[in-house]
Order: sequence, then C-alpha cells, then structure tokens
Amino acid sequence: MTESENPGFSFEDKRRIDPETFEVREQPAAPAPAPQSDDDAFAGIVEGLVVEEELADVDAKVGELTADLQRVHAEYANYRKRVERDRESNRDLAIGSSLAELLPVLDDIGRARDHGDLDGAFKSVAEALEATVARQGLERFGAAGDEFDPTVHEAITHAHSPEVSVTTCISVFQPGYRFKGRILRPAIVAVADPEQD
Repeated sequence: MTESENPGFSFEDKRRIDPETFEVREQPAAPAPAPQSDDDAFAGIVEGLVVEEELADVDAKVGELTADLQRVHAEYANYRKRVERDRESNRDLAIGSSLAELLPVLDDIGRARDHGDLDGAFKSVAEALEATVARQGLERFGAAGDEFDPTVHEAITHAHSPEVSVTTCISVFQPGYRFKGRILRPAIVAVADPEQD
C-alpha cells in the first residue's frame, strides 16, 4: 500500500532527537496568542480575581488544617511520653515492692555475717542474692559516723558526745535501703549531739 492509496493517514515525527543523526532537532515556536478584545481582557481579569479569592480561601483552609494536624501530633507525642513515663514508674514500683519483701532476708544474712555463721554453701547463696538485688538497683545505707538525716534515718536513742561536731549516727541497729531514690526502709540508728558548753 502506498501513500496515495491511504490519503487520510499522516505521521509527524515529534521526537526531540533525530534517531538517524542523534542530533537535537529544532522545536517549532509556540503560536502567538490571538489578540484579545477589551471585553475578553476584562472577563479574564475578573476570572483571575475570582480564582485568586478561591486560592486565598484554599490557602486559609490548608493553614487551618495544618495547624490542627500539628496540634494533634503534639498531643499524641505528649500522650506517648506520659504513657511511657507511667509504665516506667509502675515498673519501678513493682520492683521496689518485690525488693522490700526481701529486706528481712537481707537482714538475716547481715546478722549471720556479723556472728560468723555465714560460711559454706549458705555464704555463696547469700552473696549471690546480695549481688542480684544490687544489680536491680537496691542501695544499702546507714553507717556509724554518718551525719544524721531525719529523712533517711530513724533515731531510737539519743546522747551527747564531745567527739562529734554535728548530730551524728554513732551506731546502726538496722541498715536502711533505697531504690531509685525512694526510701524503702529508713536506717534505725543511735545518734549523738555535740556537747553544749
């Protein structure tokens, strides 16, 4: 079939690069816009103003929705932090309660050590228990010579001594324990005040 037999079909190659020479082809210039009449120009201006007003309304709505989204995102981030903080606090309370239940056992181990009865297999079990509770964060406090602090010490006897310059713990009847800054049990101590002249 030749071109003369199919006159209704035509093909225009619009490829930017010529496939045979691989050179960039010249692009035809865009046709110049037709001149507008005054009525067409006025209608275009009015239409442009209407479009600008619609765009301003759309921009305002987008700004409002963006602000709402940012507020919801901030509220969610605060909620997530609060839940994580509460979860950590509850975990610490549970661990602290469990450690508080072990304090009488630790006291018995301490008394056995003081009397020389801590030996053999019992000694290794006692040391393993003390190491485990220490790894969990249990801290023992209260020693003779510490300055008396009523927030962590409970005084059951009181005396005066020329050897101290401030109120001081002179003996410890029962050590105190704290976990993550929270006092599980205060230290029970005897205190001495400096002698007054």
